[in-house]
Amino acid sequence: MAARLLPAGPAEPASATAPSSPPLPPPTVSVHDVMPETLDDCRELLALLRAAGWPPATLLVVPGRAWRPAEVAQLRAWSAQGHPLAAHGWTHRLGHVRGLRSRLHAALISRDAGEHLALSRGQALSLMRRAAQWFATQGLPPPALYVPPAWALGPLRRGDLRRLPYRQVETAAGLLDCASGRSQALPLLGFEADTAWRAALLRRWNHAQLALARRSGASLRIALHPHDLSLALGGELRAMLAAGPQALHGAAAA
Repeated sequence: MAARLLPAGPAEPASATAPSSPPLPPPTVSVHDVMPETLDDCRELLALLRAAGWPPATLLVVPGRAWRPAEVAQLRAWSAQGHPLAAHGWTHRLGHVRGLRSRLHAALISRDAGEHLALSRGQALSLMRRAAQWFATQGLPPPALYVPPAWALGPLRRGDLRRLPYRQVETAAGLLDCASGRSQALPLLGFEADTAWRAALLRRWNHAQLALARRSGASLRIALHPHDLSLALGGELRAMLAAGPQALHGAAAA
């Protein structure tokens, strides 16, 4: 049976001769797919995070959906509470996929969410600029971060990022600095498991990423999706969130 993400019981006290491990840096938490139709689920996630003392989550907003004034006002309120807003595609829907590599990515990983996979370089750049402009037209803070749906940049190259109004772009591997093109590798936890095989894969992935965070000392990214609590890893996710960020130290060392 696959191991749980966090140890099942309280951690044993370290012996006097055991080497001490430095604590993990503070994690960064993001809530993906923030859309009008997911706001209720986002509220539940944010309430769990807040109750357990997690840092304010970055909210990945999909601007091309049918936003009403009251829903934009909710984004504005979350921003005022300290939640950074990031741009996350335009519609979060995949059109006609280009090329074998993109088709494989869509079939095995991103399904119908990898919006960039159906775009040319010019179309992807136009989409990213349009997404940033939406925040301005809605009176929201300009997003410093862009996260392509399913972390799939598609045909874009690092040099293209200099032409965009963002400071950073996030991929599955970490963060890209738009001005310099430099990358920062950061471990990543995910919980969007809607099948048994995805749940098994993500459990192993998450354990490996926790171990990587311990070895490298890099800040751990925790990516949440609105429906994660109702999916196969929902119970483990709820337990991790309730335990608070301090529990990650023991999980990484286990």
